[in-house]
Amino acid sequence: MDPSDLSGKVVIVTGASSGIGAATARLLHDSGASPVLAARRADRITELGQALGGALAVRTDVTDLADIARLVDLTLDRHGRVDGLVNNAGVALHQPLDALDLGEFASVLDVNVISVVAMTQAVLPAMRAQGSGRIVNVSSGTTRMVMPGAGAYAATKAAVNMLTAVARQELAGDGIAVSLVVPFITATEFAGGRFLPGRDNRRGPAAHSPEYAGKVILRALRTGEERLDILPGPEQPELTVPG
Repeated sequence: MDPSDLSGKVVIVTGASSGIGAATARLLHDSGASPVLAARRADRITELGQALGGALAVRTDVTDLADIARLVDLTLDRHGRVDGLVNNAGVALHQPLDALDLGEFASVLDVNVISVVAMTQAVLPAMRAQGSGRIVNVSSGTTRMVMPGAGAYAATKAAVNMLTAVARQELAGDGIAVSLVVPFITATEFAGGRFLPGRDNRRGPAAHSPEYAGKVILRALRTGEERLDILPGPEQPELTVPG
């Protein structure tokens, strides 16, 4: 992938129905790329796809291997290639460990961790055939702190951190760069709508906009650099520009 230009590139974005995923899809479209929208809420991504010039929107449950295979097949049918993948789909879990519902924890592991591997495996044949590709995995700032009540969720994202680091080394010889983006507080539905961009929050710093996180993801797609942490505090425009 040309580090200076996303024009004409085909990038699958999971969790594209709202928040960071939807913002990333819009930014990709604005950059001349062809985003492929994947999420469980078909109505949301269909509407977004129409707004983005008829971008391909595929109702996808990332815990369903058949859905994943269909997503990649339809992408190849439409575009003939897969240049990038943004593993953004995820669900929250906030329970103290002594009361953790193990069934719910298993479901969250399936979405937050196993799907990252499954999606990566699904796009590898196309990327290897092309001799290039970019994969960006979206983690969480909870992996940089110890937060009572968030241990199980943070553990799933810590797993994503390690998987990303290992995949980066394992796939480098195939011309595929795997990057990690680590947002902190972002104003999305994921936080239950509690945070507004740029507003101070009672429990911490101001939330960032999903567009800011999306711009950092686009930087990772352009450069393939190893890790980008979106630290708390004012949004930093320089973080969104390839260094």
